[in-house]
Amino acid sequence: MPPLHTTLMRAAALFILATSLPGQPCFAQGARAIASAPFSDAFAPKAVLEVMQQVANWQLANPSGHPATDWTQAVGDTGMMALAGISGQASYRDAMLAMGEKNGWKLGPNRYHADDQIVGQTYAELYLQLREPKMIAAMRAQFDELLANPHEGPLLFTVKGNQDRWSWCDALFMAPPAWARLYAATGEQRYLDLAVNHWWRTSDYLYDKEEHLYFRDSNYFERREANGQKVYWSRGNGWVMGGLVRMLQYLPSNHPARARFEQQFKQMAARLVTLQQDDGMWRASLLDPASYPMRETSGTGLYTYAFAWGVNQGLLERARFEPAARRAWSALVVSVQADGKLTHVQPIGLAPKAFDENATEVYGVGAFLLAGSEMYRMALQEQARPRLVTVRNPADFHRADELVQLAPGAASAVMDGATSRILTSQLQDHRLLFQATLAPGETRSYLLFDAAQLPALPPPDVKAHARFVPERLDDFAWENDRIAHRMYGPAIMHDPKEKLVSSGVDVWVKSVRSPVIDKWYKAGDYHQDHGEGLDFYSVGNGRGCGGLGIFDGKALYNPANFSSWKVLADGPLRAQFELSFDAWDAGGRKVSELRRITLDAGSSFSRVESRFSGTRPLLLGVGITERKGDGHYTQERVAGSMSYWEPQHGADGSIACAVIVGAGASFAEHAGQYLALARVRPPKVFTYYLGAGWSKGDFADANAWDAYVRRFSQGLAAPLVIR
Repeated sequence: MPPLHTTLMRAAALFILATSLPGQPCFAQGARAIASAPFSDAFAPKAVLEVMQQVANWQLANPSGHPATDWTQAVGDTGMMALAGISGQASYRDAMLAMGEKNGWKLGPNRYHADDQIVGQTYAELYLQLREPKMIAAMRAQFDELLANPHEGPLLFTVKGNQDRWSWCDALFMAPPAWARLYAATGEQRYLDLAVNHWWRTSDYLYDKEEHLYFRDSNYFERREANGQKVYWSRGNGWVMGGLVRMLQYLPSNHPARARFEQQFKQMAARLVTLQQDDGMWRASLLDPASYPMRETSGTGLYTYAFAWGVNQGLLERARFEPAARRAWSALVVSVQADGKLTHVQPIGLAPKAFDENATEVYGVGAFLLAGSEMYRMALQEQARPRLVTVRNPADFHRADELVQLAPGAASAVMDGATSRILTSQLQDHRLLFQATLAPGETRSYLLFDAAQLPALPPPDVKAHARFVPERLDDFAWENDRIAHRMYGPAIMHDPKEKLVSSGVDVWVKSVRSPVIDKWYKAGDYHQDHGEGLDFYSVGNGRGCGGLGIFDGKALYNPANFSSWKVLADGPLRAQFELSFDAWDAGGRKVSELRRITLDAGSSFSRVESRFSGTRPLLLGVGITERKGDGHYTQERVAGSMSYWEPQHGADGSIACAVIVGAGASFAEHAGQYLALARVRPPKVFTYYLGAGWSKGDFADANAWDAYVRRFSQGLAAPLVIR
């Protein structure tokens, strides 16, 4: 049996031949048949993924030699990220993480130049997945500086300093999508506003509204090809088409400019599909292909990416554009050598009439991988017939990494509808969980698959964890990418050194998004900060951060340490467990409790559901331990929330805590505890939330913490709408 790559090349060549012979009267009928036919083996998801990986592996083994922040390399990085989103191999994203670390997460040296901003697209995408603040810190600081000190002026390309502005069409792939991704990462509207406004400044200057094509820059307004046609470069217009895709991926569905972006995308696609050559490719000069006979894969890759994405989104007519995308993909695959080297990549230059057929460049590989990611999705959709789900944010604020929970039997794998990335998901009790980030009022779409239908699943990002810790006196610890907690079990009550009776909630603060509790317990040195955070919270026998008791107005009757435990879910996105508390004396009556705690990735709050024995009403006091010194305490009666920013603890900083018990709550101070009071009649479940943060983590000061608590309460009142 020949190797897969050889089989793919043969199948692709036959496909091109069958659909490209001039003068064949059946061509149109054949194209329509192809559009409606299932993908052949050469177009199957597994085949597409394997040739992508082969090309990417060759590129990683043969570095380009360009500077790591150069646009050439950064375009390749965009393709590696697209592949990482669908591949089961961690090596592609690992390579991008290593690149970011090596660069110190900095952009290119020319602060205003679009080419030196494109690497920020990869930084922002990595941040959206892992939320490590360092990934966008330098980018954010630089973009803030550019906003504060804009370089305005004409877009005439001959003017000195013109490349401080987006005065050439290639810039629309390089810079605007980086700004749009930073907006998605932060929710800061000013980043998106600049991307949108400056896109249309460039478009108004360089876009030919009659030809529906872009001039490269103002130098080309009056130039003509040998056949008398205007000069429109293939790769230049490919940059624009790719840039449109990458803007639309993160431009909210309800944004006022979205219709205009979609209109330009469809206009250009309709013009470009007529310029595709018989072999499935586009020549370097769109309107004079005879003068530029070389096969060219970088521009073709960008058009394949755009056409396939447009079909997958329902923006482009399938019957017309899917056959064009298939022919182009076939031509691209034929240009891959047996070792994975992509050939026929037009070098950097102004007059690409002739170049070495074996020429390759990392930006060509980037275009190939982008194209492959959408061809993979196209094939997968036809093979697997996924279900569609939409998630809408009804609130007027940005929501990051909020957990979506779908009804039983939904699916077992999730693809982001805009980017085609396979998301980390979790099945629990036959329900599917994944995270969504949405702009105010935005609706985003997701595709649901049976995981068995996918050739591979990217390794999950583990962001939530819970476990019993018998090696540390029966602790029970839980964490996510934001915060960590623990409670005490029976062993510590009888330990000769500690003899601690406490059902209070302890806080471990983190400055990293990765799991820490297993590592810290193993090292046994978690009271010192070694660059990840530490435990300096003193819970004692108080309520700590969100422990509860039964209050009679004079005394707070607290349970002892938990007596048993049960883990219900252990990540990657949700940690959930139950703790049992044996009956205790609550002012003359015996009460026992079963407590279920849920911590979702992306949130500083744990959800607590308490079930008490008996039927008589109880007045519950959920507490926060008060400290000596100048702390900052606030309460919100409408939301039933209270928050407390502790006095600074030396060089360790300040810990923040909050409790939300819901409407109808009252508040009191008792025996060094702030209490939120609420009534419950068993067997009804009492639900509340406890949360914590750190001044060296996500919250700079008390105001930032209070704002987060208010926003979380608002989110509870306006849950995501799922259809």
